[in-house]
Amino acid sequence: MTSMLDRIKKNAAALGKTVVLCEGEDKRVVEAAAQISKEGIAKVVLVGNVDECKKVAPDVDLSGVTVVDPLTSEKTAVYANILYEARKAKGMTPELALEAAKDRTMFGALMLKAGDVDGYVSGACHSTANTLRPGLQVIKTAPGTDIVSSCFVMIAPESGNKYCKDGAFVFADCALNICPTSEQLAEIAVSSAATAKSIAGIEPKVAMLSFSTKGSGNDAKFADTVSKVRESVRIAHEIAPDLELDGEFQFDAALVPAVAAIKAPDSRTAGNANVFVFPDINAGNIGYKIAERLGGFVAVGPICQGFAKPLNDLSRGCSVEDIVLTVAVTALQSGALNNR
Repeated sequence: MTSMLDRIKKNAAALGKTVVLCEGEDKRVVEAAAQISKEGIAKVVLVGNVDECKKVAPDVDLSGVTVVDPLTSEKTAVYANILYEARKAKGMTPELALEAAKDRTMFGALMLKAGDVDGYVSGACHSTANTLRPGLQVIKTAPGTDIVSSCFVMIAPESGNKYCKDGAFVFADCALNICPTSEQLAEIAVSSAATAKSIAGIEPKVAMLSFSTKGSGNDAKFADTVSKVRESVRIAHEIAPDLELDGEFQFDAALVPAVAAIKAPDSRTAGNANVFVFPDINAGNIGYKIAERLGGFVAVGPICQGFAKPLNDLSRGCSVEDIVLTVAVTALQSGALNNR
C-alpha cells in the first residue's frame, strides 16, 4: 500500500506540474498546500487571502506557495472575459462574468482554462455540485467524450491480496453517474482504463459487471440491466478496439480464475480483470466500500474523468493527506493528457 502511494507522489513530483487549490479559507487545504510544496509534489497556487490563510493556519509556512486573491488579482478581469466568451450564448454579461470570476472555485477553473495552472482541486468545504459546475461550464468534456465520470483507485492492503497482482484495482463509477446508459458505461470503461494506466501504472483489463455472466441471468421483465451491460461491451469495443475488455461478468467470474474457467471459459479477460465497471452507482458505491472496510483496500478518489483538463473534487470530510494525494493524482492526469 505504502509503496503504491509513494510511487504516485514520486511520479507526480517528476512532472513539475502546477495545481490550484481553491479553498484558502480551509485549514486542511492550507496545511496541504504547504506540505505539497515542501515535498515537491507539485507547485501550488492557493486561492484565498493571505491574512485569512494565516488566521486559519497560523503555524503553517506558505513561503513556497503562491496565494492569489480573486478580489484583488489583476487577472480577475482577464478571467472574467474568458468566462463571458464561454457563457455569453447562455445569457452571461460582462458584468455578471466579472462578479462570477471572483468566486474562488470559478476563479480556479478559469485559471485552468487559461492555462495558468495544470490542474484544479476543490471540494473540502464546497459541495460536489459547486466544485464541478465551474468545470462543466468552462473546462467542459474532452474531445470525443460526452460524460464526466469518476473512479476509485483501490490500493491493496500491505499484507497483499492474492487476486490483486498489480497492487491496485480501479472501480467505476462509484460517485457521479446514478444509472448510466450503455453508451455512458462504455465511455466510463474507456476513461477508467486510461486512469488505471496513468495513475495506478497498471495495464488495464476491463470487466463490465452484472449479476449475470455471459447470459446466465435475465431481468428483461424488470430493469433489463443485463442487455444494457452487454450493449456497453459492444460500444466500448467500437470506441477502443485495442482495449482488453469483456463482459457481462459477475464479480467472481471477472476476478477469480477458477470461477472464470467455469462461467466464461472463452474469455481472456475473465479471471484476470483489474478494472471493474459497475452497472450503476448503487453497485459501485457499495462495492468500493465493501472492499475498503472488509478487504482493507485504500480507496483513492473519487477521481474525476472526462474533463478536457484535470479537475478533481474532494470529500468535505477529507484529511490533509487526502488533499495531498488528490493533488498528486491531478498532476499525473495532466501528464497523461500531455502525452496523448
